[in-house]
Amino acid sequence: MAIQRMHHVGVVVDDLEGAVEFFAALGLEAGGKSEVTEEWAGRVVGLDDMRVDAVMVEAPDGKGRLELIKFHSPPIAGDEAPLPANVRGIRHLAFVVDDVRAAVAEVEAHGGELVGEIVDYSNVYRLCYVRGPEGIIVELAQELS
Repeated sequence: MAIQRMHHVGVVVDDLEGAVEFFAALGLEAGGKSEVTEEWAGRVVGLDDMRVDAVMVEAPDGKGRLELIKFHSPPIAGDEAPLPANVRGIRHLAFVVDDVRAAVAEVEAHGGELVGEIVDYSNVYRLCYVRGPEGIIVELAQELS
């Protein structure tokens, strides 16, 4: 058995449209919205009476995708305030952008915020973290050389 490639990362959100707009502002392209209510899907994820809306957003090169998921049922468990970057588990997504400062401005125009500072790392990358809807942390990396 060998992994062939990564297919997507699932991100659960309350505001599906807001999340789609946030990632579109970063340059990801949204597919159509789908409603998933079939019993087989609930069996896969281990939830009874599952009903979700989902939108797949994809990087322009087609090599990175996020599935943005809004659960209508069952209710979301363990809802907490946005967590800091050092909490265990998947804490951020990273994207290469052509201009970090322009990307941050676009994120802020869509209600996101800069988490720390924009910094240059060894003249290789300009980096920052931004927080978007649902507290999602996104690392932005601009190649400098």
